[in-house]
This record gives sequence, structure tokens and C-alpha cells, in this order.
Amino acid sequence: MAHLEVKPKSGLPWWAWLLLALIALAILLFAMKRCNQDTTHEKVISDTANVATDTTNVTTGQADAVAMTEPDWSSVNFDSPPTSDPDITDKDIIVRQGADYTIYTLGENILFATDQNKIQSKSEAKLKRIADVLNKRFAGSYIGVYGNTDSTGTATHNKQLGAERATAVKDWLVNSGKIDQGKVSIHSLGENEPVATNANEAGRKQNRNVEIVAFKNK
Repeated sequence: MAHLEVKPKSGLPWWAWLLLALIALAILLFAMKRCNQDTTHEKVISDTANVATDTTNVTTGQADAVAMTEPDWSSVNFDSPPTSDPDITDKDIIVRQGADYTIYTLGENILFATDQNKIQSKSEAKLKRIADVLNKRFAGSYIGVYGNTDSTGTATHNKQLGAERATAVKDWLVNSGKIDQGKVSIHSLGENEPVATNANEAGRKQNRNVEIVAFKNK
């Protein structure tokens, strides 16, 4: 019987194995690069969110700081005792001193005609004297202008009249007295804060006034 010799199949040549190894290495490197890109992208998104949060916190903090510098206007005591001021010699201007503020008061009869809200020209020299003191001692400070009336007429009318008169004085201080508009606010007390009785004309006259309150700059 003839003997048949079967030769085993030869394996892949060396260059084929090298090619497969290079392909496998390329796939591995691609996968690692893709993973790094995803991680970096997530970090960028996270960092961006953190920056946005920090910016919001800074903005909020600045707003709170601004709000904290605004004085408490309701804390003003208009019954504070009168005091003297070497820079105010005009007897028509009443000066009162609080803990951290000064009040300058001008009567309605000096500033305005009866039941009117237009400043009389004869009173401008008095307002200028107050403005000079404000610029000298209270530059950059908050200033509140309060309008007061007597109890004659309705409370609504008096509230409106007080606001109109306070606005007129504020406009004069800003336009003619060179006071920073952003630091001046108006407040109408109407008939609610009388400094004297409304039962007689002498008392009602005292209650019709405009008061300029200047807080010390902190």
C-alpha cells in the first residue's frame, strides 16, 4: 500500500502577524483618545458651570453691598433738638443733629407760595447755603428730601403735595446745587409727622416744611 505524507498547513507569515498587531494597537490608541476627549469635555462643562456660579455669587454680593450702604430712612428722628452750625447763620434754616445724620429744615412759606410746589426765587440763596454745606461735609453721602404739610385738606392731597415739594427741592439741589443725583431720594410724609400742633395757624405753619437729611458717609 502506498504511504501518503500529509504536510501540516503552514501558519501566517510574520508580516501578517505584524500587520494585525499594528491594527490592534491603532484601535487601542483610538479608544484611549476618545475616552480622554469625553473626560475633558465633561470637565470644561463643569468648570464653565462653576465660573457662572461664582460670577452670580460675586454679582449678588456686590448688590448686597450696595443695598447695605443705603441708610434706614425710617430711623430719622425729626424731633431731634436744634443745634448750631458755624456754616449756617441764616435763622430761617433750622439745623438738627442726629446720631449719624444732620437735618436742615426750611419752612414752606420760605420755599413755596401757599399750596404751590414751585420754589420761589427768593429762597434760592438759602438752598445754596445748604447745598454748599452738603458738598463740603457730605460729599458722596446719601441725602433724603422730606416733604411735610399740615393737616388741612385730605391726606391724599397732602401726601401728593409733600412729594411734589420734595421733588422740587431735589431737582434744585441736583441742577443748581451740584449734588449727585444718584445719592438723593425723596420722601413724602404729608401730614403724618407734625412738629407742632395743627390746631392753630402758628403750629400749622411749622408743620409745612421741607427737611433735607444728610447721612454721614460711612
